[in-house]
Amino acid sequence: MSSERAGSATGPDEEAVSRFVERFASEMTEAGIQRMASRVFAALLASETASLTSAELAEQLRISPAAVSGAVRYLSQVNMVSRERDPGSRRDRYVLHNELWYETFTQRDRVLGRWEKVLRDGAQTLGPDTPAGARAAETAAFFAFLQQELHQVMERWKEHRATLDLG
Repeated sequence: MSSERAGSATGPDEEAVSRFVERFASEMTEAGIQRMASRVFAALLASETASLTSAELAEQLRISPAAVSGAVRYLSQVNMVSRERDPGSRRDRYVLHNELWYETFTQRDRVLGRWEKVLRDGAQTLGPDTPAGARAAETAAFFAFLQQELHQVMERWKEHRATLDLG
């Protein structure tokens, strides 16, 4: 059993952690994230160091190294994890990004901006007085609104985070 999974007398119960990982992964899957990627992400989130090797992930989740590889590839593409080399080793370690959710939502903000531009152009192409053009224009306005609100929320989060005692 890996030291990551072995709890101390004061550490979390291994079975309870496993249930949490599967429960959170299930919620992520329901939200549209790939199942294996959800499980790998939840396992990394629940690990003490936010970092596990492929072998540790495979053992903990009882999945194949190929499944870990595919999940990590997806999570890397969406900037939720990165790959680091263990010092003095050829083993890769998968690590959650610092300020993961902040970075994830910041990335989404950029996507919303690109979508908004395409939709504004599309509204003109479809004709501003047509039902399709009106839908595209309303969607673009919605994304513009989300971007503005998201920016304000992220600023408030930074201020709020500074007041938290997160150890």
